[in-house]
This record gives sequence, structure tokens and C-alpha cells, in this order.
Amino acid sequence: MQAIIYHNPRCGTSRKTLEILEKAPAIAVRVVEYLNDTPSKKKLADLYKKAGISPRDGLRAKESLAKELGLNDPDVSDEAILDAMVKNPILINRPIVETEKGVRLCRPQDLVKEII
Repeated sequence: MQAIIYHNPRCGTSRKTLEILEKAPAIAVRVVEYLNDTPSKKKLADLYKKAGISPRDGLRAKESLAKELGLNDPDVSDEAILDAMVKNPILINRPIVETEKGVRLCRPQDLVKEII
């Protein structure tokens, strides 16, 4: 099975999730450093849909840029949040892991075990 992790190597939770994946038997891990290789708006929307969460749930709401852009306002649309994430990938909460069994925003990191 293949697992794709949308990863930020500076994030402890992301590193721990990657470690779980690398130790799991029969898993080929593909690492996407999303800050440098940002998923498209369509791909992000698809990942969130498969994870059963909204783009707002995938937003790093505590990130200062989210506050500056007013993205924490409940009236901001999912489309606007996705647009901001693509333009400023630091706003994407991580890690996101995708396998044939599903997608999870792995916070906490043990959520990855549900899909491997």
C-alpha cells in the first residue's frame, strides 16, 4: 500500500506521523513537502472531503496569517479558505495522510493508524 503524507519537516507531529508510516510494514511512503509543493485547490478540497472535514477544519487557525486575513471569521467561505491555503500553504494544517483506506488530518499523529 502507498501512503502520501503532506508533510512539514519542522512540525513535530508531522515528523512523528512520518515515523509511524516508515515503521509500518508493507507501506511505501511518498513525502510531499507541501510548503514547497503545494497541492492544488481541487486536490485540497478532495483531501478534506475524503477526510470528512471542511477546509475550515483543515485551516491552521492559530497561524498569525489566518488572523491577519480574517479567515477565522465564520462568514468566510470554504472557497476563500482554500484560495488562501493555495496562495499561503503555511495555512494548511498538517500532516495530512492519504492511503487507499482513506484520508486523515493526523492531529494527533495516532490517527494515521486508522488508515494503514
